[in-house]
Amino acid sequence: MTVVVEERDRSLLTRVQHLLHAQATIGPAVVLLASVIVFALLSDRFLTPGNISLILQQVAVVGTLAVGQTIVILTAGIDLSCGAIMVLTSIVMAKVAAETGLPGLPALLLGFLVGTVCGLLNGLLVTRLKLPPFIVTLGTLNVFFALNLWYSGSATIRGTDMPSLLLWTGQTFTVGGTRITYGSIMLVLLVAAMAFVLKNTAWGRHVYSTGDDLEASRLSGIRTARVLLSVYATAGLIYAVAAWTLIGRIASASPQAGQTDNLDSITAVVIGGTSLFGGRGAVVGSLIGALIVGVFRNGLALAGVDVLWQTMAVGVLIIVAVSLDQWIRKVKA
Repeated sequence: MTVVVEERDRSLLTRVQHLLHAQATIGPAVVLLASVIVFALLSDRFLTPGNISLILQQVAVVGTLAVGQTIVILTAGIDLSCGAIMVLTSIVMAKVAAETGLPGLPALLLGFLVGTVCGLLNGLLVTRLKLPPFIVTLGTLNVFFALNLWYSGSATIRGTDMPSLLLWTGQTFTVGGTRITYGSIMLVLLVAAMAFVLKNTAWGRHVYSTGDDLEASRLSGIRTARVLLSVYATAGLIYAVAAWTLIGRIASASPQAGQTDNLDSITAVVIGGTSLFGGRGAVVGSLIGALIVGVFRNGLALAGVDVLWQTMAVGVLIIVAVSLDQWIRKVKA
């Protein structure tokens, strides 16, 4: 009888393992739902419109960065420089517009160009010099941050000196008493667009294939170097979109903003079910991961938990997420 029960338990566990391998977003979605329920029970203020609005605003920047980070990690890479690229492009947009009187749209497009070039530089170093993405982006993190401080003169550009277009992402509209920023809507649209591209285009399939097995993909005819180059360039463009959201979020452009957003974006991607080893995951999961981090930090703060323990809780989440990923990957063995 005991043997039968153990076999049933093992069979159920195997089915769960296969389900999580096939649908990477199920686990994070369950965690998010459970978190919302728990924190709603702990605090009457958690589900108030004002608090929901605050969570969405906090998630908008990191969630946008996580979209770019996701496609990099899907190729078995990692981008430690995403936060530095975001801040650099925000300074370029704001300073050019404030000091030269350049209209909002050209300033925005210039920022998008700078972000794309920064991502392209990362891609060239990875593909041409065959350097590990971790080392490349660790180096460019410092390069872009130094350029940011040099160009900005360590000075913050005020929102009142910028065109209204650069601040548009921070403007809000009300739905059911909850104020929602246009930056949050832009994040949802970006996630939907990237999810469609990854699932329904040849480029998306090549991204997954390259991350799953680089050498096998190359032998099958996929131009893996070109795929990696396009991924890093696209990620750089998305980081520039995050810069636009950041300007609207803080109503200024600060060279000191987003200091930990590179790590937060990786956290969101990992918790969202994307494998650090590449080839498995979904951009929707990264959005859920960003929401989980936002909900955890907000809920713990409302519960009166010290910031120290809030940080510890997020760290535990990361360890659990990576451990779960290791277990799920055994399906392939």
